[in-house]
Amino acid sequence: MRPTRKNPDDTAARPAVPVLKPHPKVLIVDDDPAIGRMLRPLLEGERYKVWWSRYAGEALAQAVEIRPDVIILELDLPDGDGFAVLEALREWSATPVLILSGRVDIGDKVRALDAGANDYVAKPFAPAELAARLRVLQRCEPPLDDGPLVISGALQIDLATRAVTVGGHPLTFTATEEAILFILARHAGKFVPQQRLTRVIWGTADAAKIGELRVYIARLRRKLEENGGGNLIRGEGTVGYGLALTADQECAALQP
Repeated sequence: MRPTRKNPDDTAARPAVPVLKPHPKVLIVDDDPAIGRMLRPLLEGERYKVWWSRYAGEALAQAVEIRPDVIILELDLPDGDGFAVLEALREWSATPVLILSGRVDIGDKVRALDAGANDYVAKPFAPAELAARLRVLQRCEPPLDDGPLVISGALQIDLATRAVTVGGHPLTFTATEEAILFILARHAGKFVPQQRLTRVIWGTADAAKIGELRVYIARLRRKLEENGGGNLIRGEGTVGYGLALTADQECAALQP
C-alpha cells in the first residue's frame, strides 16, 4: 500500500498556535507568604520571571512599571479590595488577570469576571492546572473593542498594540506616561479627577503623588506639542485632566 500523501493546503488551513514569550513576566498579588513560596518555584520552573506584591497600592505601581504579561490576583488584600485593583488595571491595561482567591461564592466569581478578570481559580488549587490556565490566558487575542482610537485627526492611539502616533510619527513614552495617556484616552472628552488618576496608577491619592502626576502631565503635553498635538490635554490639578477629541472641544466632568 502506498503511503497517503498529505495535501499541503490542509496544513496551511490549520490555525496557527500562538507562540508564547520565552520568559513571560507574572505579577502575583497576594499577602499570604505560603502562596508566594508555592507559586514562585512553580512559575520559575515554567520559565516565568516572577514579581510578588502583598499590597494593592504596591501592585498597581508594579503593574505600571514592569508591564507583566499576566497577573495573579487575590481578592482579599490587607490595604484594599482586589476588585478595586482589577478595576484600576482595566482603566489602562488589557493584561490577562487570573483571580486566585479563597472566595468560592458564585457571586464573587461573576462579579470578578464582569469587572474584567479573564479567569477565576478558587483555593486550594492544583499547580499543574494553574500553570495550564496561565498558558491559555497568554494565547488569548486582545479584546475586539480595543481598536484604534483617533483623536483630533492627528493623534492616534491603538489600545491593543499600544502604538501612539501624531501625524503618522510614532511617539515613545515612559511606562507611567503611557498609562496616564491611556486612561485619558479611554475617557476621551471628559475630565478625569486627579485623585482617580493617582489611585489607578499608584494606589493612593496623597499629596506627593498628586504633585508627581502634574509632572507627568507636563511631560505628556510637551511630547504631544513638540509633534503637532498641541492643546489636547486639558485641565489643571484642581479639576482633573482630559484628552480633547477636537482642538476646540470642552471636556465634561467624570465622576471620581
